[in-house]
Amino acid sequence: MSYTPRLKEKYAQEIIPALTEKFGYKTVMRVPKLSKIVLSQGVGDAVADKKLVDNAVAELSRIAGQKAVATISKKDISNFKLRKGMPVGTKVTLRGDKMFDFLDRFISVALPRTRDFRGINPKGFDGRGNYNLGIKEHIIFPEIDIDKVSRMMGMDITFVTTADSDEEGKALLDAFGFPFIKK
Repeated sequence: MSYTPRLKEKYAQEIIPALTEKFGYKTVMRVPKLSKIVLSQGVGDAVADKKLVDNAVAELSRIAGQKAVATISKKDISNFKLRKGMPVGTKVTLRGDKMFDFLDRFISVALPRTRDFRGINPKGFDGRGNYNLGIKEHIIFPEIDIDKVSRMMGMDITFVTTADSDEEGKALLDAFGFPFIKK
């Protein structure tokens, strides 16, 4: 018996027919799909303390369910006391079943735990159907133990789709259940 994520089944059985009807696609291959989710954190104080990056990698790996990597600086910036090759953040790219599992946990568990949550701003699209979202506190994820957190960190989440326009990308994310603010 194999495991299939809930949102992957929903995409195949409900979202593809709905988007085909709405946009009039001639083939199923034209229907936009979610290709990857990228989680990234900038750790600005990592210049002074190297352990901050290690903690950030561990926490982001716990959130994503996949090993995160440290990002390194590409050039020297003397004003920030930054040297080329120093770790300055973390990132992880999710694809396939892990992507759908993260999306399900993000929509149904993490977002409702956000303080003063009223919905997601629909203005985060980039013109090509991809959506960017910033989170101020990473403790909204249930995988993070609040008692063991040394400092609050934000993160950026990028949802990369195969949509050709923002309208198609928004329709796809709406169908997955994103709680966009209604105008």
